[in-house]
Amino acid sequence: MILFAAMLRTGIFAEGRFLGKVLDEWIADGQEFLHAKLPHLLTILIVTLILSRIIRMSTRRMVTVAERGPASPGHRSQVKTMAGVLQTTLNAVLWTLTALQMLTILGVNLGPLLASAGVAGIAIGLAAQTIVKDILNGALILLEDQFNVGDQVRLTGMSGVVEAMTLRRTEIRDSDGTLYVVPNSQITTVANLSRDFTLVNLPISIDISVPPERALGLLRKLALEFRNDPEYRELFLSDPVLPGVDAIRGPEVVYPVLFRVQPARQVPAMREFRRRLRIALEAEGVLPGDPYRTFHGFDGAKAGQIAHSAREAQGQAPQAAVDPTALPPAAHDLFGSE
Repeated sequence: MILFAAMLRTGIFAEGRFLGKVLDEWIADGQEFLHAKLPHLLTILIVTLILSRIIRMSTRRMVTVAERGPASPGHRSQVKTMAGVLQTTLNAVLWTLTALQMLTILGVNLGPLLASAGVAGIAIGLAAQTIVKDILNGALILLEDQFNVGDQVRLTGMSGVVEAMTLRRTEIRDSDGTLYVVPNSQITTVANLSRDFTLVNLPISIDISVPPERALGLLRKLALEFRNDPEYRELFLSDPVLPGVDAIRGPEVVYPVLFRVQPARQVPAMREFRRRLRIALEAEGVLPGDPYRTFHGFDGAKAGQIAHSAREAQGQAPQAAVDPTALPPAAHDLFGSE
């Protein structure tokens, strides 16, 4: 650059001329920038990068300690959520302050900028009240520990797993893979399906011909064997409960089986229990309930024999069997026409 400036020291850029003085001022400004401002800018940028890395390492350390410690799954999810929100918020504040400090070093007057930003902030605040509500509601959700990342929740009519959460929005992934982004201001009621425990109510339908004592004994035996299975023992928080007969719908009887299990882990276990139930019912010769199954309360052939014997005892002539194919056409008229 010095060589380039020396080459310009001819003609209109000669020393003492107008453009020559402008060139001198540029060179002086460049020297001042390289001597004083550039080191300050590099120092601020390096410190910011170091602080940003410290923030990232600290939040990761929080999550690692929570995962390795004896904390409950709910506490670990809470720590992950708080770590993610802290990292995002602190980085935003850090880089905003860094940008303002760098503008000050470069000689930008921040007074008018901040004043205009204040006026614009009032207008934006009036027009973006929903964003403020999102942030305030998100802070309350975190402080009150309503739900965390990884929880199974139902929000605003949508169910799924919380994948990410910030102060402004919550991301939910449902069972078919759809991702919902819900502003925190719209969250008025939270149904947390992963908190403390999950109560599973399995209504088992068994045929009405099976005595209730036998049906309840079979279901109780199967449920206790499943609860004490080493593969599923840690899942259950208490013994299964069989309240008794819950409903009778025609030829089927409903027996509810209640399981208190750890949150968000009941679906694979209940599938396995249904598989074992199917095998046990077949082994015991027990029919499952079927609302469309038809039963006859008497044997028609036997009833006919009893009636024939009664007529013979009374001296009456036995009635000849009626051949349905010999009936007159009117007997086959379903609409009763002549």
